[in-house]
Amino acid sequence: MTRATRVRALFALAILALSTFLALTQPARLGLDLRGGTQLVLETRDSPTAEADREATDRTLEVLRRRVDALGVSEPNLSRAGDRRIVVELPGLDDPDEAAEVLGRTAQLTVHPVLGTAAPGTATGTGRTAPADGSTVLPDDAGTPLRLGPAALTGAEVRRAAAEFDGQDGSGWSVGLTLHGAGERAWARLTGKAACAAPDDPARRAAIVLDRKVISSPRVEASVACGVGITGGTTRITGGFDQHAAQELALLINGGALPVPVDIVEQRAVGPTLGALAITSSAQAAVIGVALTAVFITVVYRLLGALATLALACYALISYAALLALGATLTLPGLAGFVLAIGMAVDANVLVFERAREEYAAGPHARPRTLRSALAAGFRNAFSAIADSNVTTLLAAVLLFFFASGPVRGFGVTLCIGVAASMVSALLVTRVLAECALALRPVGRRPRLTGLAGLGRVRSWLSRRRPDLMRHRRRWLALSGAALLLAGSGIAVRGLDYGVEFTGGRMVEYTTTRPVDAERARAALGTAGLDRAQVSTSGDRTLTVRTERLSAAQLTAAGRVVDELGGGAQKVRDELIGPSLGEELRRGALVALGLALLAQLGYLAVRFRWTFALSAVVAMAHDVVVLVGVFAWLGKPLDGVFLAALLTVIGYSVNDSVVVFDRVRELRGAGRGTSFPDLANTAVLQTVPRTVNTGMGAVFILAALALLGGDTLTDFALALLIGIVVGTYSSVFTATPLAVVLERNGGASPRRSGRRPARRGGRPERWDTGARV
Repeated sequence: MTRATRVRALFALAILALSTFLALTQPARLGLDLRGGTQLVLETRDSPTAEADREATDRTLEVLRRRVDALGVSEPNLSRAGDRRIVVELPGLDDPDEAAEVLGRTAQLTVHPVLGTAAPGTATGTGRTAPADGSTVLPDDAGTPLRLGPAALTGAEVRRAAAEFDGQDGSGWSVGLTLHGAGERAWARLTGKAACAAPDDPARRAAIVLDRKVISSPRVEASVACGVGITGGTTRITGGFDQHAAQELALLINGGALPVPVDIVEQRAVGPTLGALAITSSAQAAVIGVALTAVFITVVYRLLGALATLALACYALISYAALLALGATLTLPGLAGFVLAIGMAVDANVLVFERAREEYAAGPHARPRTLRSALAAGFRNAFSAIADSNVTTLLAAVLLFFFASGPVRGFGVTLCIGVAASMVSALLVTRVLAECALALRPVGRRPRLTGLAGLGRVRSWLSRRRPDLMRHRRRWLALSGAALLLAGSGIAVRGLDYGVEFTGGRMVEYTTTRPVDAERARAALGTAGLDRAQVSTSGDRTLTVRTERLSAAQLTAAGRVVDELGGGAQKVRDELIGPSLGEELRRGALVALGLALLAQLGYLAVRFRWTFALSAVVAMAHDVVVLVGVFAWLGKPLDGVFLAALLTVIGYSVNDSVVVFDRVRELRGAGRGTSFPDLANTAVLQTVPRTVNTGMGAVFILAALALLGGDTLTDFALALLIGIVVGTYSSVFTATPLAVVLERNGGASPRRSGRRPARRGGRPERWDTGARV
């Protein structure tokens, strides 16, 4: 073992030891879509008296924190996002309407003297209709309109409200109030004046008003002296409360007034059973997909393939530990990204092994090659392609993190971690394992056991036949154009079915006891007043209802209809996106796609040539349009999960093109005088085995996700499967032929590329460039 190998081994052991320690000692932070619960995104807005700036949002956050604490939710999480948005996560609470009702109230708490009752029909419920004496008319909890005088005190003078139970005197549940400051004196004056009224006179009551609604109107007891009132700053509200009513009243009083109003712009709720099912199904998909990938890699690359499989297990450990160290939240798309990144980690190993095979096969024709020297050369020569392909994927992941929202951002985080961990796994762990194995004498005497002694069947067949793929480059481009036309016609004819993330509205998902026909459910919902609801089914017993707006009463009606049709139904998912946020997310998705294309164009232009960069970006745009068109033809929704898949496809697409162009860049230094079409054709033939083997590794993972991952992950896996197939085709038959056409039509000047002038005397054009970059 060389000194360099020992250093790498110590470094790899240190990373694995630290990762193991973190995995054993740190709990995973699961998103609400995996453990069940409700997530609300609230946006503060300006009021006539206050501006919704960062400071006002922070004060609002503290008020909301007190309200959440009173809800009794375990481990709630509240955080500010930007200057005006607050993200509230409530694990275990699967009723978003209850949380929205409590948290979304402006909650201007005031206490008023009751002057008397008003004529029926006078009260409007908002206090806008007032008698001639200037009092405000609001209905009490029984619907009786009360005339209220000016506010005697506000929520600022209430120190604390608590639900109390007294079983000794038989009063049961009540709400105890503790006042402070001017509130003590104001309450004494208010109750002292009310005590002077007759026992049955409404004026003997005091009205507690929250956000223009009477939440309680207690009557002053007969024991209170007229003109004296309740002193000492403490009082108790009774009235036949049960525990829930007493706690809710105390909660509302404690919430006080928000510094600025808030609007709920996003609301998500996932049942705990769905989250547990997602974890189980994703774990099963990961085990099956990784097992199939391991078998495939071992069959193709034998001993080194088995060692790469062991390195993949180390990769999973490193990725999981990095997730824990960063405190990142693992969401459902993030879990899918974690599983998918295992397939992506195969790519670097395949690149190294294919280059090592080439180096070992070239030994008798150049200089003698040993297995260890061939492996070292494979790592050295494959590094640039590995680095470039991972950087392009990282660009897409970063853009996804900044422009997506909700659980999909977790996918961007997981993908970034996966890219970094795959580099460590392939370039460090796999290398250490392979070098140690090749140093063993029994392995050195049996080179075919290692998997490096031959080029492989596909590569050997291509080397013998040498098909000239670039000869028909214009036909390939025409075929790509036909695919674009077909996809574009799907978008034009069928239209795009945007999810609620991009359009705004509400989406509720149910699981039913027996299958429900979508048309029958749509008709029944229309009869119940939801005539504009969109109904779809997936699987045998999953029904989804989407509509623009859905009130609490309509949600109850929809649940009742689905329950009757399905012989029993359970709400497992509830998402509400405000129209302004939907427009913002749709705009952000377009910006993310545009920036992804520009970022890839700029990076590839710097790393390669502008002709290569333009060809790769055109191929990426081709893949995007084709994937969107296929989903349009299939009638699949374009939602946040689809956006995650689309940006991942961009990374995959450019990966394949980068590997081909990296080989062209290498061949041009050694093949001076060779025409560019021949160079491109050779590069394609040499990299096809890598493309096929890498794609097969990802296909196994995605097929397992599609079959076992549930409805959301099925669409995600389907999009990626289509993207990988289309991306593999476009890298060979779109990007490379386009680069050939651009180069042969003056894509590079003689000064920059060293290319000889155009044809002279019938001689074919030659592409003579400088040394390898």
